[in-house]
Amino acid sequence: MKSIRKSQDFKNVYNNGKSIADRYLVVYVWENKTQDSYLGISCSKKIGNSVVRHHFARLIREIVRLHEQMFNSGLNIVVVARSASKDADYHTLEDSFLKLMARAHLMQNNEQV
Repeated sequence: MKSIRKSQDFKNVYNNGKSIADRYLVVYVWENKTQDSYLGISCSKKIGNSVVRHHFARLIREIVRLHEQMFNSGLNIVVVARSASKDADYHTLEDSFLKLMARAHLMQNNEQV
């Protein structure tokens, strides 16, 4: 999965996509009409210092990498950290992300987690 890097691309997903949230994450999804999927990760300074924010980003990238084949293609996905995510471990974030993707009906063959 490729990365979303430009501010304008993040804004497009925020403005045009749909969002779904739980205690730990907010996931914005927008279909991009291509075969490639893109991932953006947003984590504000409210979450913690740069070490904590970078750790969160690494966890999310690993979760997406391991489960990428389960998602529909052609999506722009932006994952935003909520304040509860700074204390969450890998398995909690993984469970949260997969449930949000399933609730948004973005899993192939409507797989349930």
